[in-house]
Order: sequence, then C-alpha cells, then structure tokens
Amino acid sequence: QVQLMESGGGSAQAGGSLRLSCTPAGHTSNCMAWFRQAPGKEREGVAGIYTGGGSTYYADSVKGRFTVSEDPGRPSTMYLQMFDLKPEDTAMYFCAAMRGCSAPYFTYSWANVLHYEYWGQGTQVTVSS
Repeated sequence: QVQLMESGGGSAQAGGSLRLSCTPAGHTSNCMAWFRQAPGKEREGVAGIYTGGGSTYYADSVKGRFTVSEDPGRPSTMYLQMFDLKPEDTAMYFCAAMRGCSAPYFTYSWANVLHYEYWGQGTQVTVSS
C-alpha cells in the first residue's frame, strides 16, 4: 500500500500564494494529480502530471494561476504552486496517484477520481477576501 503525504496548506489572502507538496511512501506510477473538495461539493481534479518529464493538465478554473511540477531529485514528489488565490479556491486539497497507467490513458482520465487508487489525507487551503 502506497501512502501519500501532503503538506503546505494554510490560509492566504485573496491574491496571495501557497505551495503544496506531496511525498509518496512507496512506488507509484507516473500518473499523479491534485484534487480538491469544498464543503458540500464533489471532489474535482485541479491539476495532473505525468511524471518523468511528461505532460501536465489543469482544470479551466486554475489555468494560468496554478502550476503542477515534480521534484527532479526525488521520484514521484509532486508540488502544486498556487498563485493569485481566490476565495473559491478554498477547499481540502488531496494528492492522488494511480497504481498503473500510460501517458495516453492519463490524457483523458487524469481528472476522474475513480481512476486513482492512492490518496493522501488532505491539506486545507483557506483563502479570505
């Protein structure tokens, strides 16, 4: 069983920035993503990355403001840099990884929660206006 550990959440003012980190304990596939869930809403895909120098994917609501990246020195360690935060970004943020995948498969599946076997416990992000 792979464990994923998020860190870096917290509070920020609108227009501010935060950086989230996800560190796996165990081997994951190349397909990793960040999801978020606000109270009363479904969990939604925020950003995905095919690690090892592959493609990145973003929800329309965060394009141009969030950047997902990997740590070249630490396999499967993933970051989410969030700029220009908005109150609507307030949510619990989760790191997720697939047990197995391929680059073509990830292109159309990255934002679907059902395709992920491994999840972190979540880290809260709160943005005030």
